[in-house]
Amino acid sequence: MRRRGTVAFALAMFSASASALAANIGEGQRIYQMHCLGCHGVGGQSAIPTAPNFARSERLMQPDTTLMMSIKAGKMTMPSFNGILRDQQILDVIAYLRTLQR
Repeated sequence: MRRRGTVAFALAMFSASASALAANIGEGQRIYQMHCLGCHGVGGQSAIPTAPNFARSERLMQPDTTLMMSIKAGKMTMPSFNGILRDQQILDVIAYLRTLQR
């Protein structure tokens, strides 16, 4: 009986944490426009040669965790967003990027 309660508690905690991490596409769009638009362009069509074209799904076949680490670390001309954006904000941006795929 106690084991059933422990399993129920674990499932409840998982559900709560999963919903807390649910991505907000609107917030992701707002953050993208503030921090990413200059290089990654309107609609994800890269504005500079070294930026991936998200409208053509470049780099978006990677898992969210890989993309998050890239955003946090920065690469080439892209600065690190570690300490600038929280993990949830980065996940929101990634969710928005995935809506740009054609």
